[in-house]
Amino acid sequence: MTKFSHVIVRRPARSLVEGITSAPELGQPNYEKALKQHDSYIAALKECGVDVTVLPALEQFPDSCFVEDPAVITRKGAIITNPGADSRNGEKDEIEPAVRPFFDDEHVAHIVSPGTLDGGDVMMVGDHFYVGRSARTNAEGIRQFFSILEGWGLEGSEVPLEYVLHLKTGVNYLEDGNMLVSGEFVTKPDFEQYHRIEIPENEAYAANCIWVNGTVIVPEGYPTVLAAVQDAGYKTITVDTSEYRKLDGGLSCLSLRF
Repeated sequence: MTKFSHVIVRRPARSLVEGITSAPELGQPNYEKALKQHDSYIAALKECGVDVTVLPALEQFPDSCFVEDPAVITRKGAIITNPGADSRNGEKDEIEPAVRPFFDDEHVAHIVSPGTLDGGDVMMVGDHFYVGRSARTNAEGIRQFFSILEGWGLEGSEVPLEYVLHLKTGVNYLEDGNMLVSGEFVTKPDFEQYHRIEIPENEAYAANCIWVNGTVIVPEGYPTVLAAVQDAGYKTITVDTSEYRKLDGGLSCLSLRF
């Protein structure tokens, strides 16, 4: 069983309102509300028994609170990614100094151009890593990622994406063989061996829950998903992430857990 002891988060910047979105109809995020939601998120993580490193906001990168994308952290080492969105690519240089204190030089690796990879496309299941091939993560990025994993005695497999932005938009592992699935992931053969908890279309956003040391943090306002996770035997905490949803962001996007 995985156990997390450290989490890295980054405070949202005022420039958050200029972040990338595929859902402009939801409106611009409210910065003050986003800050309060971030406070609640950090409190929920601490309740799960982890140390939380809080990085300062980066005004030059509106999406930089989504720290999951510029790095992937495994039990063997950290992989600094090469984010596929031009406006976010520089975030990799800002996250690396925060990650380095936890690993020696041999265990910090990099995805380099022409490879691109977003951490939101990577789902860890023990020592196996599923990677979504998406608009942000290309074949060369995946090839490099798997090569790094193999060097550390880990493994991975590719999952082609059809509709979602990132792999973890629609599928998230809760440990204990349980997996939340929605949309295109309900029928994907890649995940047949897991107990799949199917998320209804009207609560698809809440497929992005995070497991932290036996507790599952669930987005607030999705009662069907909350009940399903509780029925699976997990303690739950709910956190409002409505302002981050406006930027295609969810619970997993806001932290690096290791």
